[in-house]
Order: sequence, then structure tokens, then C-alpha cells
Amino acid sequence: MARKSLVNFVILFLFLVFVASPLIHAQNSVAPATDMSPAEIDRILKAVTAKEMEFRQALNQYSFKRDAVLQSIGMGGQVTGEYHRVSTFTFDDQGNRYEKISYFPMPSFGGEVTQEDLEDLGGIQPFPLEPSKISKYDFKYFGKEKIDELNLYVFDVTPKVMPDPKKTKERLFSGRVWIDDQDLQIVKTRGKGVPETKKNKFPVVETYREQFGGKYWFPTYTYADDELLFEDGNTLHIRMKVRYSDFAPARADVKIIEIDEADAPKKEPKPAPASPSKP
Repeated sequence: MARKSLVNFVILFLFLVFVASPLIHAQNSVAPATDMSPAEIDRILKAVTAKEMEFRQALNQYSFKRDAVLQSIGMGGQVTGEYHRVSTFTFDDQGNRYEKISYFPMPSFGGEVTQEDLEDLGGIQPFPLEPSKISKYDFKYFGKEKIDELNLYVFDVTPKVMPDPKKTKERLFSGRVWIDDQDLQIVKTRGKGVPETKKNKFPVVETYREQFGGKYWFPTYTYADDELLFEDGNTLHIRMKVRYSDFAPARADVKIIEIDEADAPKKEPKPAPASPSKP
């Protein structure tokens, strides 16, 4: 290619890059926010809070399977430590929530992953906005976005006052939520648990929900892949995947018994049987 032609080609290429890039970005970004009145924001949040309460209570009546993997990642993307636990959450014969573990090899990571990280597998991330704590958050309308066939309101969420980790173990959510503009219910969240400390950092986590029974939106997939930077200069690459499946209305048909009881001879029933043992 001649030098003059090469120069013209480079100029044309750079022109297309600088002109086309904003257009490509605009097609995949959230639509810019328009003014939303405080009254409309309050109406949306009240509806979302009611739905969150309903979904939490409904989930307590469902059995489901959870496959949770938490990994630390080293150089070159190699897995340096792993926590993997597969469980079915159902109820015992007293109506208490019961975790039946089907797969749980010995975790291979050290002290890098904290108890709070493990609690995130089923705690703050799937339902980050606890209804009783809604008043502790500021909500800022960001815009609208379409995911699949859903038209969604997008809100940024931050705590009004950051909890002091020296005085309380309370953790709140900081991030973004996507709310269906018709049913006014959360279908996606992206954020982290706060506060963080010098020694305890948390990854940014995305959680997606799906509808069950034509009514309830339950979390089905949680994912994180984040580099945590500590104040001493150390870093920790965390990857988390949690899948929820097999949702079904549960019945209290699981009976917890002593291990020796299964092989013991049958006895006459007693007037006041002892309480079942904990699993």
C-alpha cells in the first residue's frame, strides 16, 4: 500500500472509531433519566417494598436447591482456593427450615475468604433491600433500560448513613436495582454489601431473578468476578457463582431422627415424645 494511501486509510479509520464508538455505546447504555417527581418515586418504592416483603415470606414456604461456588483466583486465572456447597432447603417435621447438604468437599482456601463472604451466598445478595431497612437508603432515579422483553426503571441505591463496623455488624446494600415498570418489582440487582473495613472487602455481585407460579420473582443466578484491593496494597481476585433451582411449594415431610433410631426395635409410643434432634 502506498504511503499516501496508508495515511488516508489511518485518518479514515480514526474518524470512524471516534464517530461510531459513541453510537455503539449509546445503543447499549441506559436511556438518559427524565425528571421523575418525588411522589412517583415514593409510589414505586412503596410498591417494591411490599413486593419484596411478599417474596421473602413466600420463599420461606418453598423448597429449592442452591449450588454455591466461591473461588479465589490467582495468576493466569488459576483457581487457588474453592468453597463449593450444594444443598436443598426444605423443612423438617416441625416446620423449621432445614438444609440438606448433598455435596460439600473440604474448602480449599485459607483465611482470605471471610465468614461475611460465605454469608453473602444466601444473605445480603439475593434479596439486598430488606423491607424493614428501606428508610435507611437514598434512591436516585437513573433512567430506563430494556432487558429481554422487560422495560425497567433503573435506580442507584446508597445508604443514607454508613454503619460503623466498630459498633454494629449491620450490613447494607450499595449499588443499582432494575425494577419492572409494569409490576413494580425488582428483577435484577448489582452491588455490594457495606460497610467495608481495612481487612474485609466485598465483591460487586449481580443477581438475576425469574418468575415462578406466574407471581413470585425469586433469585435464580448470582455472579461476581471482582478484584478486591486492600489498604496494605494486597489484592484478592474473587469469583462467585450461585444457582437456585427446583423451586416448589414445600411440605413439612422431612423427619429428623437419631442415627441409631433407624435400626432400633420399635417401641411403644410414649405420651410425651422427646423433641427431634438438630441436623
